[in-house]
Amino acid sequence: MNPLARWGELTQAERDAAYNNPAAVTDSPVLNAAREVASTVFRTTNSLHLDLRYGPRERNTWDLFPLADPDAPCIVFIHGGYWQRNSKDQFANLIAGPHARGWAAALPGYTLAPDASLTEIVGEINAALDWLAAHGPAHGINGPIVLSGWSAGGHLTAACLGHPLVKAGLAISGIFELGPLRDTYLNEKLRLTEQEIATLSPMRLQPVNKPLALAYGTAELPPLVSGSRDLHALRSAAHLPGALIPVPRANHFTIVHELRDADGLLTRHLPLLLTET
Repeated sequence: MNPLARWGELTQAERDAAYNNPAAVTDSPVLNAAREVASTVFRTTNSLHLDLRYGPRERNTWDLFPLADPDAPCIVFIHGGYWQRNSKDQFANLIAGPHARGWAAALPGYTLAPDASLTEIVGEINAALDWLAAHGPAHGINGPIVLSGWSAGGHLTAACLGHPLVKAGLAISGIFELGPLRDTYLNEKLRLTEQEIATLSPMRLQPVNKPLALAYGTAELPPLVSGSRDLHALRSAAHLPGALIPVPRANHFTIVHELRDADGLLTRHLPLLLTET
């Protein structure tokens, strides 16, 4: 049963557990460590355009991975960590699948909470996309942009889908209704305001008329499953494009293997998004 259905009856511990992905996946430290090692290797072997500055704050930098063809499509991948953990360099290997299939790739960094509010974080991603629109061609990236991200990055994908540079989106295991987070341990650093919950929850906003695929693992925590399904239903009711992609048996940490791998389900879905624009 989805705990959101009886949210008001839950203890604090139960509310925290509803969104605690590391606790729900006992081998998540091993999976994270493997991803970080592989990301270091990917960055080392593709180190032409790393840490390019787009803004004034420490984490306001891009890692760009262009191809020989500047007009190749490009996946922009936003890292996760509930807006308060991790960094772009720890996720570089997740774009290895699309890169192997002829896609350029780019990863933006952003300031983490509590050093930045969620409003500021969304603003930084939009500023990063402004920079990419202006400077991407000079760095070999001039093709159509598909915005993607995992977990918090899935939320930021949906929140920034309207940026003029973005042709389509792929949100993986995202959080699309922020209200419940206010009642969990996550809000100690996020410090969400009522206005942010109202204006930054994709479930509460007018859907953007661009393709947005929503992916979730069938073994994920119930709120993450229902979040993707609910946002897809909202968009479908408005006749907007974008598939709902349940990844069989994947949990919150293994679902990204479907983007990491050249034959992964999410890697193979990327070109379809551009046919829907």
